[in-house]
Amino acid sequence: MDKSKRLFLKSKQAFRRPLPPIQSGDRIDYRNMSLISRFISEQGKILSRRVNRLTLKQQRLITIAIKQARILSSLPFLNNEKQFEKGELVLKTTGLRTRKK
Repeated sequence: MDKSKRLFLKSKQAFRRPLPPIQSGDRIDYRNMSLISRFISEQGKILSRRVNRLTLKQQRLITIAIKQARILSSLPFLNNEKQFEKGELVLKTTGLRTRKK
């Protein structure tokens, strides 16, 4: 066989599809924080369906569960942990002046 023909041969390795992120026994609920936290980015945003590899129905249920958890304060709306760790938070003064008598 020529070198030119050998370059175009495909490998015979089996293609293995990755496992789905939600198993059949997992319950999508706002109280299941270990499941919900897998579908949120570092900034606290809900990841897209394409990134999560979820079905449309699963993505809707995850979104509703995340929003319910945020409203009930079990999940923050924004994730500002990096800002607090570095100490970059600067307290602003109100600018009120006191009068001298």
